[in-house]
This record gives sequence, C-alpha cells and structure tokens, in this order.
Amino acid sequence: MKTYTDFLKIFSVLLLLSLSSCAINPVTGKKQLVLMSEAQEIAMGQQADPEVIAFFGLYEDPQLQEFITEKGNEMAAISHRPKLAYEFKIVDSPVINAFAVPGGFVYFTRGIMAHFNNEAEFAGVLGHEIGHVTARHSVIQQRNQLLGQIGLLAGVILVPELGRFVDPLSQGMQLALLKFGRDAERQSDELGVEYSSQIGYDATEMADFFETLERQQANTGANEIPPFLSTHPSPDERNATVEVLAQKWQEKSKLTDFEVDRDSYLRKIDGLIVGADPKQGFVENNAFYHPVLKIQFPVPTGWQHQNTPQQFQMAAAEGDAVMILTLASGANLEEAANAVLENYGLTLVESKNETINGMPAILMVADNVQEQASTIRVLSSLIQFEGNIYSLMGVTDVANFNSYQALFSRTIRDFKELRDSEKLNRKPDVLKIKTIPNSMSLEAAFRYYGMPAERFEELSLLNGMLLSDQVDKGMLIKVVGK
Repeated sequence: MKTYTDFLKIFSVLLLLSLSSCAINPVTGKKQLVLMSEAQEIAMGQQADPEVIAFFGLYEDPQLQEFITEKGNEMAAISHRPKLAYEFKIVDSPVINAFAVPGGFVYFTRGIMAHFNNEAEFAGVLGHEIGHVTARHSVIQQRNQLLGQIGLLAGVILVPELGRFVDPLSQGMQLALLKFGRDAERQSDELGVEYSSQIGYDATEMADFFETLERQQANTGANEIPPFLSTHPSPDERNATVEVLAQKWQEKSKLTDFEVDRDSYLRKIDGLIVGADPKQGFVENNAFYHPVLKIQFPVPTGWQHQNTPQQFQMAAAEGDAVMILTLASGANLEEAANAVLENYGLTLVESKNETINGMPAILMVADNVQEQASTIRVLSSLIQFEGNIYSLMGVTDVANFNSYQALFSRTIRDFKELRDSEKLNRKPDVLKIKTIPNSMSLEAAFRYYGMPAERFEELSLLNGMLLSDQVDKGMLIKVVGK
C-alpha cells in the first residue's frame, strides 16, 4: 500500500513534468500546460486510429471518401496546424456523429453524412472537428483527467466487474468519445466558422444543421447526437453566435460569393445506407440474426444489447449479468476452449462435449477469482459452424449464477443456423435522391414517392425541413428505398 509520502512524490513528479511541459497553443498563441509533446500526440493518434476503425468498420464509398479527403486537406492547409498529416475517414455507423482524435485523425459516421443537406453544412462540422485537433483539446482533456486523479489513488479499490468480460473500450475509442467542456466547444465552433469560411463556404449553414440535430435530439434522445451538441451552451445561444461569426467573416473576406452547394452534395450521397445495415446483424422480435454468418439466437426479454464488429453484447436490466458473442480463436473446439480460459483468466469448474442443433460444441462452467472480491462465474459455450467457432458466454457473480444459469443455457441451446430466406436476404435502406415534379409541400412529396406515413417525421429530419415546408419544381429531396 502506498503511503502519503509516496503520493507526495507522485504529485511532485507530475508537477515538475507539468512545469516543464508548457507549450504555445497553436490557435490562441498563449502558453498552455500539456503533458505530452506533439510527437507523442501524433503517436497517440496513430495508435488510436486502427482501434477506432476496428470498433466501427470503414464505410466503403470511394466517391464520398474522395470528397471528404479533398475538402479535409483543403481546410487543413489553412488551419493553425497545416503540417500535421491529417486523415479523414467515414466509419460504418448509423449514429449521427463526427469526432477527432489527436494528431489529425477526423471521422464522420455514415449517419451524419446522410443528414447533411449541402456541402456547407459538412464543411462547418469538418472545421469544428479540425478545430479540436488544432486547439489540442483532446490533449488538454487528457491532462485534466490525469491531474484530477492525483487525490483519488488512495481510495481506489479493485473489484471484479462484469465489464471486464465485455470488450472494453480501447484507449483509441476512449479518445474518440472524449467529451469536451463548453469553452472548448465554443472555440471549435469559432474555428469551424473560420475554416469553412476561408475555403469559401457559407458558415451560416452550420447553424441550420445544429437545428436539425436539436430536432433529432428531441425525437430520439441524447445518445443519437454528437457530444459536441450535448456539451455546448444552449442551442439558441449557439446558433445566434455561429450566424454572427459567419457574417463577420463574410464581411471581412475578399470573397464575394460563399458556396452552399446543395445539389452537388445530395448527388454524392445518393445510395448511402441509412439506419442499421442488416448484413452486420440485427435484432428483431427478441432474436439476433446475422445474415452473413447465417446464425441466430434469442435475446433475453428486457435485456439491452449492442452490436459491434467484434462482439454482440447483451446485458440484464439490473446490470448484474451479461452475455457476449464473439468469434473464438483456435483450430478446433478444444483449442478454442483453452483460449477462452486463458484470455479471461478463468479456472475450469466443469466441461462437457455436446451437440447444439446439429453443431458440435463444448460447454464449460468456469470461475474468475479476484483478491478481496467475490467470484465471477461463466457459462461458456464454443460452437462450431461453417468454418467458424463461436464463443457465446453468460457471465454473472457466483452468488447470482443459479438464478441466471437456466436463462444462459436456453440462449446457448437456441443458437442455430439461420434459414429464413427473408432475413438472409434482408436489404438495408438507402438514400434515394428524387427531383420534385411540381411545387408541393414536403409531406405531399413523400406521399407522391410512396413513403410510409410513419416515416414522414424521420424523413423530414433527414431533409432538414418541416413537413409543411414547400418544395419547388426541380428541387432535390431525400427519400429511402431498398
């Protein structure tokens, strides 16, 4: 156990490091306390990037990728840190979000790309995210978190948590999901206006996009919106500030015309997948289906779930049990079973070979024991099907294991081959860009193109308009189709 003297030493080392690590902020020109050099910052981003890509997956659209790379490089060149080797990527997630990690890595989800309605909206958010990089907000946030932990070290008690069995957020993903304070968000808004204006876009469109996000937040909750919206000051203040800043930049600029480029952008996203992509797996009627892997199994009633390229995770509402599906490593079931025991630090209690719905399998009960804490017990199954070995495990405290064992077992034993042709061939929704034949309301246009009434509000948000808004003959709008 560390003594008070030990903590004073730790604090002294950190303090000396801090005093020797003042740097000039590239944006403000003022001295700034940081705990890493620019080289370390870049290295952090280079390490984080593959972790972010592994978590989300890349969205393959060469035309759209070329567009964001071109605009990103153009904006980076006029930014406060033009010498960074920036990278701009589209990740395969339906969530409406954009984020950056240190060193110049900027990401847009396909969900946010689908909700932009012109190039100027995209450029404003692009500038906002580049602003987080140029102002070193991630580095500052990391510094604040480290310094804030100095007084907490003595009170930390390590206990086994169910979360250690769920694929934890890597350091890269933790960086990607950092939430910044209001001052940092205000500064990034200012930089978004500055950078997008400098490359010729109308930055007032950035405020219009924020209004769309606010409507989205009201409809679906804060988890569906970017962190930079939820942490920022009030929407009214933000929109007014952005519009004033944009007008000031336009007044002092030598440019006489600032681009919006609505039609050109909409044509670029024609065919973009919106919402969940069934080929990645989907939940319907309390069951998980994966058309590519051709597997299915039940999701316990009332359990929350999350699907990533690495794992499908389910958690009880009480938070005291989880189930996890992953692909297991090993040439055969025995190797895979041993790998599971080793990877999770498990001690085998019992094991048996079985056949589950015609598929060879091994079922194991195993424990994970931590000092000064209760034991975690796992019902683990390794199931072999079409060249893959699947690990489907249920995890809970040993005291609760008897309560959950039957549910774990039912879920595992209902793991089976997916044969339903409708689910095997399920297609995603994609954006369809349509030309309005005659002037009408947006709602009338949706009816004209055969959109279901229950999706009208969703589609109006996607278009950044109200259902009562008028659309003129020849105007382009977004609808969805297969």
